[in-house]
Amino acid sequence: METRNVLLIGYGNPGRGDDGLGPAFSEAMSERGLAGLDVDTDYQLVAEHALTVTDYDLVVFADAMMDTDQPFRFERLASARPETLGSHSLRPETVLALADTLYGGAPEAWVLGISGYEFGEVHEGLSDSATANLEAAKAFFLSWYEETIGRPVSAHA
Repeated sequence: METRNVLLIGYGNPGRGDDGLGPAFSEAMSERGLAGLDVDTDYQLVAEHALTVTDYDLVVFADAMMDTDQPFRFERLASARPETLGSHSLRPETVLALADTLYGGAPEAWVLGISGYEFGEVHEGLSDSATANLEAAKAFFLSWYEETIGRPVSAHA
């Protein structure tokens, strides 16, 4: 199996309750120190991420998702031309399109959406249900990473 360099970008606002699922996920993976995995945590995706992703073979975008009965969703992405392009708050597909258009980079990309429920009020911390979904997403990702990337994942919690 070829060696692949992998980037995980967890994004969202931890000050908005369950919107902090992406950063909570990326911080948990960063603490594990997985071989070959670089981690970036941010409030939102911005145009600068397009340059960053071109340095990687594979990118995983982790964010909170709403209105689903699944604990998480993991799907392969393709770049998509943006309908409009602002200076901030891009979708993962738009980051990929910019990476391709501006820098000729086209990494394999996946999105990990983790179900959240409490987004309205400004407060730190995840709801109990979102925390359970985060744990399920972490277990899935560690298994996927070991199987797909071919690098062992230690038993460290």
